[in-house]
Amino acid sequence: MAIGPAAVALTLLATAGALAAFNLSSALPSGRWFEALFAPNPDDMRELVVHHSALPRIGVALLCGAGLGLAGALLQQVLRNPLAEPGTLGVFAGARFALFAATLWAPGLLAFGYEPLALAGGAISMGLVLALSRGRAFAPFAVVLAGMIVSLTLEAANKMLTIGNFEQLSDLLIWQAGSLAQNDWSAAAGLAPRIVAATAATALLAKPLALLDLDEAGARGLGVPLAWTRFGAVAIAVLVSASVVGAVGAIGFIGLAGPAVARAAGARRLGPRLVWGACVSAGMLTLVDQALVAATGGTLPPTGAATALLGGPLLLWLVWRFRPTGLGERFTESAFAHGAAAGWPRVLLIAPFAAAAVWLAMALGRTPGGWLWATGSEFDALSTWRGPRVAASLAAGFMLSVAGGVLQRLSGNPMASPELLGVSAGAALALLAATFLAPGLGSGGALALAALGAFASLSVVLAVGRRSAFSPMRMLLIGVGLTALLNAVLELVLVTGDPRVAQILTWLSGSTYAVSAALASAACVAAALAALALPFAARWLAILPLGDPPAQALGVAVGRSRLALLVFVSTLTAVSTLLVGPLSFVGLMGPHLARLFGARTALAESVAAGLLGAMLMVLADWIGRNAAYPWQIPAGVTATAIGGLYFMWLMKTRR
Repeated sequence: MAIGPAAVALTLLATAGALAAFNLSSALPSGRWFEALFAPNPDDMRELVVHHSALPRIGVALLCGAGLGLAGALLQQVLRNPLAEPGTLGVFAGARFALFAATLWAPGLLAFGYEPLALAGGAISMGLVLALSRGRAFAPFAVVLAGMIVSLTLEAANKMLTIGNFEQLSDLLIWQAGSLAQNDWSAAAGLAPRIVAATAATALLAKPLALLDLDEAGARGLGVPLAWTRFGAVAIAVLVSASVVGAVGAIGFIGLAGPAVARAAGARRLGPRLVWGACVSAGMLTLVDQALVAATGGTLPPTGAATALLGGPLLLWLVWRFRPTGLGERFTESAFAHGAAAGWPRVLLIAPFAAAAVWLAMALGRTPGGWLWATGSEFDALSTWRGPRVAASLAAGFMLSVAGGVLQRLSGNPMASPELLGVSAGAALALLAATFLAPGLGSGGALALAALGAFASLSVVLAVGRRSAFSPMRMLLIGVGLTALLNAVLELVLVTGDPRVAQILTWLSGSTYAVSAALASAACVAAALAALALPFAARWLAILPLGDPPAQALGVAVGRSRLALLVFVSTLTAVSTLLVGPLSFVGLMGPHLARLFGARTALAESVAAGLLGAMLMVLADWIGRNAAYPWQIPAGVTATAIGGLYFMWLMKTRR
């Protein structure tokens, strides 16, 4: 017999309550709790701690969990997407960017509190996601893709601000990881009326929202004002999410987990899903928070980082469990067909442009005396510093684009890339582990470990993708989960205060500043070997997308060839991640631009993508080196920002 959603929610709340009672009894005997709540003795430190810290923390956890669960259920209903929540749709990234920008450039706005700024940033971010996906009738895949692109672009901007202003933003960065620690009742008092108002507004919208389960024609025929209903639901969700971010920072995946668990437990109709989804989220967040209090005293790590750490595996399980909705989840062959077919002469014309980009990056740059075009002895002197950076960018861009092209052909998904599918995140997680657990491993061992992490992530992605016939939405959501896992680990590392954190942040952002000549040379050798391997892989890349039976009929050993390509992609991703971090969008842009250029065959597309990716990364490194001189913007972050803007334009102008 299935367990109902009410039983799940009440069990979570009861368990959280029991753990909270245990923590409170450790601080103060139960007979004095009532007195500590309403009339604490000012001379008794234990009563003051319970009144001003322990009890407000429990209240804030319940309110934040319920609010995020309500927001997640609303977004899932109105967007017809069972895996939507504020974090995956860019609300948290937009709120964080607004707070960072105000702290640096308009600190006077902070006098009005964090919430208005978080609301403005989250609303603008969510509005951008909806604008990008509107042309596809808010199909689940389009919304998830738009949310991912907007989130990654804004997070790239956040990383730029953090790297350039680490001292000013470090405290805000830790707080934004979702700390529920409280010093008084102000946060709870501010959240309570907002959550109550949002609940009342949701109750008024419940009936028209429930009719959205019908198709649009049916809902409109019953008199549902679709535009206003959707706008109202999204507005409520953004308001609640911004209130939470403004009060305690970003708490990832709680808004996804509650409604999803309630649905899995049997809440099929909207009403029960709203009620029990909010209750499940409240119970889960309070339980996780009180477990942290019991284990660490509640100071470290922030609860938001812990929920994100649990949320990545949860999202992977949900992606595995849910069936495709059929709404915008499939690509046709036209997705790979842009422009007229081009022959090899036209494809090879890219090489001189790539060479020109390398020459530009080596010769032109800003110096303390202004812009300088270096020649002769000046060029020789500057090449000692610029050469390794340009070579590393060139090699990383080539390898990422080739890897992205291979992934797109294997999966039939033109939005696949090492960055979006979480392959780069797997490599980065392995490198983070090596940094802290095996600091003396050396570059060779670190590379092997990164390749292993990338291979493991890619295997998970393709296993789930194979189960769902390589549904683009599912594969991208796996990437969301793995990237969230990386961000959660990074937040946990950040709050430790380890002196290596700033260096890790710089590396994760894709800085080539510290690349040595030896590492750059090794990367170029790896890129050259990859280029030499492409003709041997071209037949597999042309045949495997046809499916297993046709490939076997044409004499291809499907298992061995697919495994070889996975190892190939994993190795390229690992080397690139060592050089430019886990995010850049170049692995996505290179193959797209190659097809726009007219490359059609597997080999021509791979070569064109590699050359275009190399040129893009070199230009991104050059822009980052000169745009804010003498400060450095990492190449990976610059490429992510450029790629995000490009794909926003692509989503808006092309189907």
